[in-house]
Amino acid sequence: MEQDRKQQAAPASDQSDRRVDVVSLKALAHPLRIQLLNVLSQYGPHTASGLAERLGESSGATSYHLRQLAKHDFVREVEGRGTARERWWRRTPGSLTINAGELGDSPATKEAARLVTREFERSRADLLADFMAYGSDLVPEEWLEASVVSTINVRLTREQLADLAEQASDYVRKLAAPYLDQTAESTAGSRPVQLHFNAFPILDVRSDRTPAQTESPS
Repeated sequence: MEQDRKQQAAPASDQSDRRVDVVSLKALAHPLRIQLLNVLSQYGPHTASGLAERLGESSGATSYHLRQLAKHDFVREVEGRGTARERWWRRTPGSLTINAGELGDSPATKEAARLVTREFERSRADLLADFMAYGSDLVPEEWLEASVVSTINVRLTREQLADLAEQASDYVRKLAAPYLDQTAESTAGSRPVQLHFNAFPILDVRSDRTPAQTESPS
């Protein structure tokens, strides 16, 4: 993820990046829709009832929000699977990029971008928190040894940060590419895995005040 008023979410696919427009952004800006998208990304195809059971929602709610996501091509029906009464859904291939700076200054658009970004980040934070808290109890030792949670602190210029983030993101995507189409059915012994790369300027909220935040003298 590159965070310069930009949010990226990578699903299980090697299809090219999609830059979300204003209309699609507003359609995505609902907490349950973000949850549906995350589950389909992390665990693969589900039915509306399966998603409802996983998320503690009604199947009517998940079915409705899936249809809204499908209108904007965030999800697609799985061809040749399911019935007219019980359709299977998958995440549309390709990563998403939401750059608020490119979407205009409308308050509604800004709020939609904030909601989507907040929900994506909340999901990522929850997954990491669960792993840190319960991984040693629930995950086999060999999986713990294969995992890593790494932090590097470094001082960079804006240009250096942009270059580092782009190179790192491209490299991780390249490494992950051979595995993007694997499923539970095709790969015995596999389990859902999430990869993170975070690069952002560290802010001291007590002293790091931008000109826009600084109060004008009276």
